[in-house]
Amino acid sequence: MNILVINSGSSSIKYQLIKMPEETVAASGLVERIGLDKALIHYNAGETKLSKEVEIPDHETGLKRITTFLMDSEVGVIEDENHIQIVGHRVVHGGKSLTKTVEVTAEVKEEIRNVFPLAPLHNPHNLRGIEVAEKVFANAKQVVVFDTAFFHTMPQKAYQFAIPKKFMEENAVRSYGFHGTSHKYVSEKAIEYLNEKGLPSEKIITVHLGNGCSITAIKDGIAIDHSLGMGPANGLIMGTRAGDIDQSVIFYLIDKLGYTPQQVNDILLKESGMLGLTGYSDMRDIEEKSAEGDETCRLALYMNGYRIKKYIGSYIAALNGVDGIVFTAGIGENSSVIRKIALEDMEYLGLHLDHRKNDVRGKTIRPINPPEAKTKILVVPTNEELEIAKQSYALVN
Repeated sequence: MNILVINSGSSSIKYQLIKMPEETVAASGLVERIGLDKALIHYNAGETKLSKEVEIPDHETGLKRITTFLMDSEVGVIEDENHIQIVGHRVVHGGKSLTKTVEVTAEVKEEIRNVFPLAPLHNPHNLRGIEVAEKVFANAKQVVVFDTAFFHTMPQKAYQFAIPKKFMEENAVRSYGFHGTSHKYVSEKAIEYLNEKGLPSEKIITVHLGNGCSITAIKDGIAIDHSLGMGPANGLIMGTRAGDIDQSVIFYLIDKLGYTPQQVNDILLKESGMLGLTGYSDMRDIEEKSAEGDETCRLALYMNGYRIKKYIGSYIAALNGVDGIVFTAGIGENSSVIRKIALEDMEYLGLHLDHRKNDVRGKTIRPINPPEAKTKILVVPTNEELEIAKQSYALVN
């Protein structure tokens, strides 16, 4: 069965064509700069790697361009659009009611629309991708996987804010969680890895570190706490987002310094985090500058790692112990520096890092702890597209 997984953004479409149940990627790529001059489409299939500058005024044109490549007589991997049986969509926010993978219906689309205010930068574009796919792949089943779904198992003591409860009951103000597709995928891979080695796996902490960052406490395979909240802004220090901040700072910026609420929102989401601390949002640049002696970048790295360390400690308390800690996503998988800083001086909690293993890069699951360490520290490559394909396949079958 061919499943086309698409992740529709404001000006981009990420895609993978995955054959299930074999879990093999037949083709993948990206359409970027939709609606702008010199839009680009990237297409990879086997040994074929193509990038082409084309006119793509809207998402429908972009998805049709993808289909053209997939069906191309020389580099394509399917004969026609009817050879795609399922289109799996990533939608960031499912709100209170959409807590599991579902097939698209008019009611589902309406509910996605209803929670636009909770994810204004993501859900409208996610929904647009669904509507376009319904036109282009009219005979395929359309399936939605929600980033927030993995966290619907959190207990109320974890998801409710300490404000008047009417806001939760009447206005859905609560913690929802994000990056759930990634946390679910890597936690299941880690549990499978530990079980194969006869090791305990009941208590897992997953650390997703990319441009957006989050951390999850998982007990017996289900999420019990998570660092992101009603929106993807709090918790860990991110590329351009501040993460946790004293709310007094927000009112000071507005009441004393004269910023508007929208300006403060833009500062916290787009101008803060590692960018605000260093002038760089890419961790590779910051690590390079730190290695060259830039003290500002060095401090930012230690601030970043210290925030991760505090969350790991609090989640060990919430879980009453930990069997495994998982690092994943672009920074989590590739930055030995951040992993080292986050885990140093944690021996009291049973966390030990093998620095030689930590410095080795790889594309498979790998432990970076000494063999005798009780708590296993794993680097697990994430694969959100495969997780979407797996959930879509399981639903339809």
